[in-house]
Amino acid sequence: MNKLWLSAALSLALALSACLPAENLNTTYFPESAKSTLEGLTLPNTQTTSTQTTTTTVERVPGVIENLLIWKITPPGENPKTSYVLGSVSQSFKEGYEILISTMEHHSNIVPWQLACERKGARVVEIPVTDAGEIDSEAYDKLLESGRVKMVSMAHISNTLGTINPIKEFAKKAHAKGAHFCVDAAQSIAHMKVDVQDLGVDFLAFGAHKMFGPTGVGVLYGREELLNQMPPYRSGGAMIKEVTFEKTTFNDLPEKFEAGTPHIAGVNCLKAAIDYINEIGFEAIEAQEKELLDYATSEISKIEGVKIIGTAPHKASVLSFVVEGAHPHDIGMILDEQGVAIRTGHHCTQPLMKRYGVPATARASFSFYNNTEDVDRFISALKKAKDML
Repeated sequence: MNKLWLSAALSLALALSACLPAENLNTTYFPESAKSTLEGLTLPNTQTTSTQTTTTTVERVPGVIENLLIWKITPPGENPKTSYVLGSVSQSFKEGYEILISTMEHHSNIVPWQLACERKGARVVEIPVTDAGEIDSEAYDKLLESGRVKMVSMAHISNTLGTINPIKEFAKKAHAKGAHFCVDAAQSIAHMKVDVQDLGVDFLAFGAHKMFGPTGVGVLYGREELLNQMPPYRSGGAMIKEVTFEKTTFNDLPEKFEAGTPHIAGVNCLKAAIDYINEIGFEAIEAQEKELLDYATSEISKIEGVKIIGTAPHKASVLSFVVEGAHPHDIGMILDEQGVAIRTGHHCTQPLMKRYGVPATARASFSFYNNTEDVDRFISALKKAKDML
């Protein structure tokens, strides 16, 4: 029996190997083209061209206006949001400034802001969530009234709850109070059309591995006027115009923030992943995933003793749940023995676990490569696990 993957992270390698043609991956990069960008003068610089092509491809994904945005392909191992937005913007933080972050955020959208605030004397302020798993809009409005909020950083979709946040509405409110707005789009970028112009946000970031691409590379969008005001966060080759011992002048955007050799192979793989998603189309992806979420929600709700954590009316295809009298880890192990892979734990959202009074949840994530038969298999395995415990 084949393994059933209901975990986005666990299914990454499978999706890559099954869905992306080998010739589009980096199987030819290392033996044939292992050189840096911007190094060739007499020979065609294929790596510079491929990196620029990927940047153009990325710009097409959210359907944005090319000359109003800058994308950053980050070095391996860096979170694009925390490295560049936080690294540069936080230099302007002052004592007493406030950064609003919701209870549902992933740790990667909490801890870096905390560290920056400790250095500058600013503070992180929590935006509470409701029992259903929605951001408390009334509480958000009240927090903005302090006059000290300089940044709001928020997930587009909660990785634990599946809640789709009304980013456009929240960004408009933040701007009305003089605050900037940053979006963690890690969970939305592969599941819905993301248009930064329509959302009206200042920054938006996602990692390539969240859209069936490679690990160690990510993308940051930032409004051009803001990026021009921000100092470079990293220094190195390609981000300079001229260097003297008296003064260094920096390059134009986006090179100003692209120090050193980029993750060339990863960028090439990212383009293959983007092309693959575009070939399927977001309309088809959203329709398939909504059908699966609705069906899975209906079926799991029939099982006595199982409680869904996160019941917002607008959700992505994520089901977090707990089983009465059973630890999520035990549920996950028994499902795994039946060939069904889910995720268990706090999902890097410990404040959210505390909010709901649970140590962890079990989480099933459905994507366009799943079908209703997969849901039936998951439900059957869950029922067996519950009976065993």
